[in-house]
Amino acid sequence: MDSRGEVLARVRGAAVGSFSGAVSIAAHGIAGGGMPPSESAVVLLLAVCAAMGAAVSSVAVRDRDWLFLVASLAAGQLMGHATLGLTGDHAHGFGLSFPMMAAHATAIAISAALVRGAERACLRALAAMSRILLTVPTPLRVDTGTWSATPVYRAKLSLWLLVSAAAGTRGPPAFV
Repeated sequence: MDSRGEVLARVRGAAVGSFSGAVSIAAHGIAGGGMPPSESAVVLLLAVCAAMGAAVSSVAVRDRDWLFLVASLAAGQLMGHATLGLTGDHAHGFGLSFPMMAAHATAIAISAALVRGAERACLRALAAMSRILLTVPTPLRVDTGTWSATPVYRAKLSLWLLVSAAAGTRGPPAFV
């Protein structure tokens, strides 16, 4: 998968997981008369939605990404609905009425449009950042010239002292 596809997959996975959880909690609150779900139900829902987002982001989709996006949003909402239904504090159980299905279909359509907008916005922002990063931090050229430091005077006495200090036998001092 190319870098553009990886970015789109990550954005799509994060958005599908987030929207699945948000729609599930909002629908639960509306259907349950405004009562929020319990803490354990929210933790389980977050785990399910995170797994759904990770699964969606790991799939490379090249053709018909609208169909995949709508199907993954529908599956995420179904998993969220089932998760909240399994926790036992869901107001209507597993029953699906026509208004509920219409609300889920509307939420899927709105979420799909928002995800596509987020994907496009992310690609445009990354393209702008790459253009900026390619032009701004180019280092300025510095003319150093061809001058180099070469010594003019060479001390002959100090060299002779260094050479004579190293001459002789090496080893421990002799006991006389």
